[in-house]
Amino acid sequence: MKDKRPVNLDIATMRLPITAWSSITHRASGVFLFVGMAVLIWALDASLRSPESFASLQECLSSPLAKLVIWAILAGLIYHSVAGVKHLIMDCGIGETMEGGRLGAGLVFALSAVLIVLAGVWIW
Repeated sequence: MKDKRPVNLDIATMRLPITAWSSITHRASGVFLFVGMAVLIWALDASLRSPESFASLQECLSSPLAKLVIWAILAGLIYHSVAGVKHLIMDCGIGETMEGGRLGAGLVFALSAVLIVLAGVWIW
């Protein structure tokens, strides 16, 4: 009897549910934050080194590219935090059904989008 199960799944052709996208992006934002911490630690070091270094950092952070980088890191932090709170709520037994998971994932995307736009307005 020949096994008819697929050997390699092509994820690019699969239609993933919103809960899967929420989970994947939560993990990706965690990795992004880990990498983004290097930028934040560098900025902290530069700000504490000397008054001249602090002034130089201020000038550097006023450029549009630096603002974009900071906004991207902040966006990752916002999304990861909102999704983390959703997981904490689910750990309390709320929203564990499939419909609750869909609603929670939709709320995470919507609330994160609003907060990320507000953060962009605040930074620029």
